[in-house]
Amino acid sequence: MVDTLMLIALILFSFTILIAVYRIIRGPSRPDRVIALDMIGVNLLASIAVVSCLLQTKAFMEVILILGILSFIGTIAFSKYIERGVIVERRHNR
Repeated sequence: MVDTLMLIALILFSFTILIAVYRIIRGPSRPDRVIALDMIGVNLLASIAVVSCLLQTKAFMEVILILGILSFIGTIAFSKYIERGVIVERRHNR
């Protein structure tokens, strides 16, 4: 029963990733695209966790941690670029 529910959850996570890819392609604005990228990251993390539970292993925990950190940093970088136009600000002393 639990395995069936996990497979259903995996299918639903895949479906939401496809919806987010559609939002990236057809998004009306840049912030919508950034949110869709973040949504893909979160759903990918959840999918990996479900696969880890299905396989009854802890081998994917490091992958989840690294992918979560990269997804967070990417979202912050995209948001900063949209807000200011640059990611790394350089101050010139004059």
